[in-house]
Amino acid sequence: MVFRPAHSALLPALCGSPLELTSANLVRGLLDSLSTLLGPLVATVLLAFASPVAAFGATAWLALVAGVLLLRMPYEAPPAAPSVALPRTVRDIGAGFRGLWSSRDVRLLIGLALVQTFTRGCLNVFLVAIPLELFHTGAPGVGLITATVGIGAIAGSLGALALTGGRRLAAIEGAGVALWGLPLTLCGVMANQPAVLALFALIGVGNALVDVGLFTLPARLVPYELLARIFGAFESLVAVTVALGSLITPFVIGALGIRGALVVLGLPAPVLVALAWRRLHAIDGSLVHRDREVAVLRSVGVLAPLPMPTIDSLALHAASMEVAAGQEVFHQGDAGDSFYVIKAGEADVVGDGRLVRTLGAGDCFGEIALLRDTPRTASVRARTTLSLLSLSRPEFILAVGGFSASTREVDGLLRTRLTAFDPARSG
Repeated sequence: MVFRPAHSALLPALCGSPLELTSANLVRGLLDSLSTLLGPLVATVLLAFASPVAAFGATAWLALVAGVLLLRMPYEAPPAAPSVALPRTVRDIGAGFRGLWSSRDVRLLIGLALVQTFTRGCLNVFLVAIPLELFHTGAPGVGLITATVGIGAIAGSLGALALTGGRRLAAIEGAGVALWGLPLTLCGVMANQPAVLALFALIGVGNALVDVGLFTLPARLVPYELLARIFGAFESLVAVTVALGSLITPFVIGALGIRGALVVLGLPAPVLVALAWRRLHAIDGSLVHRDREVAVLRSVGVLAPLPMPTIDSLALHAASMEVAAGQEVFHQGDAGDSFYVIKAGEADVVGDGRLVRTLGAGDCFGEIALLRDTPRTASVRARTTLSLLSLSRPEFILAVGGFSASTREVDGLLRTRLTAFDPARSG
């Protein structure tokens, strides 16, 4: 309950782009899938040739080594908030749960994930009930059907790793949730062992697909400072929904039999995904557009060192604007309120009536007035039609001032530009 929210919140800060975050979560899912299959195998070997003490000892040793490795991981955290008293901390816990409902898109993605965890609770019972009561294969049957889920998860992770290009993640999460429920319903219809094993492998595939979207998209849809609390609240709800699914399933089996229970309890996931499908595609479309803005901002030297959540937030709040050829973006002596990045076109920087430089796509301007709290040191005029992204002063100052690498880049840019033209010096 402590590790997974911290891991999910930290990973975006270690990535340089949305695609890198998606790739990291794909690898994370693959490792989870491999451990689902290999962990029980290693434990079985230790129990067979050593003792339970050896199995517990090996697990503890692996956890200790992992913790020590994490202590040495380089990571520059955002500016720390002041420590708070217990009542404020309690309110912050509430903020995590409120953050889950902070927007329609977050509610949808988290809600579908909780449908999946409810189905996982049902699956925990079916993994035992199907081999013992439907096929009468005993304990080996439980191991076999569990292993097929692990094999399917590995296949799903490898397939997602090969095919996913960082897009359509909301649709991929929806497909994964549907693959948790639909195979259960089909198991109730086609109750023969080969078909059930194949369908349980599909559940493993669905598990891999859910994790890719679930641990990537919230990091792009909620404020980064709330991310750990939101994942913490989500993990608490996971525990509740898994327990609820496990609690309800025996009663449904008692009322409808195993096959009837499989059909009924498997239906909610695919039905709800079908109802949400259009919105999932809309989420993907909005993020594809933002990815283009992230790529533009990432090309700017002073912004390139920023961690992915920070630059993603800048892209979310950046305003697009067009300036016709010959028009000024701002005039020398104006008050400075925005930072600009050129998406397309060229602009002339004119100081004291003379051309200082010409800027093109990927260049930035407007930072001197913001960082030094002075009027505009030069005019910027569109040489051709300009397509710009603009960031407000508070957003720009908070971003570049919070990370040492970005601060060094902006200091170097200031020295270069003021060396080329400084109205105070020339005056």
